[in-house]
Amino acid sequence: MKFSSKGIVYRLSSKQQLPITIDQAWEFLSNPANLKEITPKYMSFDIVSGADRPMFAGQIIQYIVTPILGIKTTWVTEITHVVDKEYFVDEQRFGPYALWHHKHFIKEIDGGVEMEDIIDYKVSLGFLGRLVHPILVKPKLTEIFNYRTKKLVDLFGVINK
Repeated sequence: MKFSSKGIVYRLSSKQQLPITIDQAWEFLSNPANLKEITPKYMSFDIVSGADRPMFAGQIIQYIVTPILGIKTTWVTEITHVVDKEYFVDEQRFGPYALWHHKHFIKEIDGGVEMEDIIDYKVSLGFLGRLVHPILVKPKLTEIFNYRTKKLVDLFGVINK
């Protein structure tokens, strides 16, 4: 997992390899209902609407999530781009970030697939948000993506080299 910053837009990138086929990876990752399974339980992640059909460009998905201090937050994302078995992009339309643009890539590799996430985001609250980013936001995102990495290993295993 890697963080970087260009001005006030931050980037989180992560790669993971799993011993599954591209079809299995796409089936799991492109189903919005599976997001709950790879999100820490304490976040009380619930899909309110929009996950009732396979992923498509223009799909709006609404969630309720409790990321910190028991504060429930509504998060609305739009799936803006989908290329079957290659990538999809979700963008926040309403929620805790000033900007959230999340690209999900998958590709076949020897022994399985490599998944890559690239998230460009901007925290809300201007200067105050930038102050709390290294104390609260960055550690929370690290925790969430570490959980996802472990959960995907629990579900699918690791590639033996």
